[in-house]
Amino acid sequence: MGNCPKIKSYKYLIFVIKISTTMKYAPIKNNLFIENRNRYRQHLKPGAISVFVSNDILPTNADGAMGFRQNSDLFYLTGVDQEDTILVLFPDAKDNKMREILFVKETSELIAIWEGAKLTKEQATQTSGIETIFWYHEFEKVFKTLIFQAEFVYLNSNEHTRRYIDTETAEMRFAKWMKEKFPLHKIERSAPIMHKIRAIKSTYEIELIQQACDITEKGFRRLLKFVKPGVWEYEIEAELIHEFIRNRSQGFAYGPIIASGHNACVLHYVENNKQCKAGDVLLLDTAAEYSNYASDLTRCIPVSGKFSKRQKAVYNAVLRVMKAATKMLKDGNTFEKYNKAVGELMTEELLKLKLIKASEVKKQNPAWPAYKKYFMHGTSHFLGLDVHDVGFFNEPMRPGMVFTVEPGIYIPEENLGIRLENNILITTKGQVDLMKNIPLEAEEIEDIMNSK
Repeated sequence: MGNCPKIKSYKYLIFVIKISTTMKYAPIKNNLFIENRNRYRQHLKPGAISVFVSNDILPTNADGAMGFRQNSDLFYLTGVDQEDTILVLFPDAKDNKMREILFVKETSELIAIWEGAKLTKEQATQTSGIETIFWYHEFEKVFKTLIFQAEFVYLNSNEHTRRYIDTETAEMRFAKWMKEKFPLHKIERSAPIMHKIRAIKSTYEIELIQQACDITEKGFRRLLKFVKPGVWEYEIEAELIHEFIRNRSQGFAYGPIIASGHNACVLHYVENNKQCKAGDVLLLDTAAEYSNYASDLTRCIPVSGKFSKRQKAVYNAVLRVMKAATKMLKDGNTFEKYNKAVGELMTEELLKLKLIKASEVKKQNPAWPAYKKYFMHGTSHFLGLDVHDVGFFNEPMRPGMVFTVEPGIYIPEENLGIRLENNILITTKGQVDLMKNIPLEAEEIEDIMNSK
């Protein structure tokens, strides 16, 4: 690609085997991606060209590489799930055929033998709904015929508020190249548009998230019959990945948290290497993805098959907060009001459990209320193509948004951590619990664990 930045993947010698990008999930109708592009275009300025690039395949050591994960925005707009892909949108291009262009990696006999064939031009059109397809290596030549017709260039970047990125990404390299090559063009940001439109899920997207939730349910029900004293956390992880993959998931939507006893008080515990002991409660924050869409489940189950009186009291306290919080996820509500109300509910429950005192509440610091000692994280986040999906927390909730609801109480001195989490769709008529079929009540969990 001449002097274009390295947005191509690593060049492998013939003896290097790269992880295949063949997907397990069923094909997605391209209507989804056509509609997504239409929604995106509505927010562009006149005379604007927009470019999205695929993620890199990152190296490990020696000749190894990590599995490929597509850039979520590029996938949202094209459905293409392979490396070396570029999307160019130019609604005001003089040539109608150049208003949507997709560049994909050209397959060779060598690639077909060692990695598996990549998309043909016809397959790329079928997947994305884009008619004009070029090979990836033709990008710079084609782009130069268009860029001088444009006044604005929309570049994409990861603007998630919780991002921590030390590695230069393909998006960063492309932005640098663009500014160096064409410094007189006016640069605009695609991320605010993507955050806005991706936050509202279409009917088809909801179906894909529901599929991920249904696979997660199968995994959880499998565990209710598997967990017992003496089992190891990593054995539980193995049971889950088996169930997920056999149902066409790529695997976990995020690093699985399988935390028994005191481990449950570590919010992002991922070692999963301890033995589950009789009397412990096991916290499971594990869920499947499907077609790149995430689900996000948390359940707590008694290793011995029955909660103690104290464990059940804490469990039901969290459950009451969860149910009340779910009802507050509705059109027009704000996160400022929502988080304040959830904090008040949790304060009441912690007082009943005698974990905090009324005097502590009375003199609490408003910036860090008394309940934060035992419930220190947020209650909800956006869910979609990413488990912590994009969206604006400073804007009101709207129909079509999908949120997690995950209150918790963590008591290190009792080796007890309880968190419960479901995925909730906001509609014009209220909420739809996408995990309503996954056992949640303490007694239901106990009954299943002790049934034959």
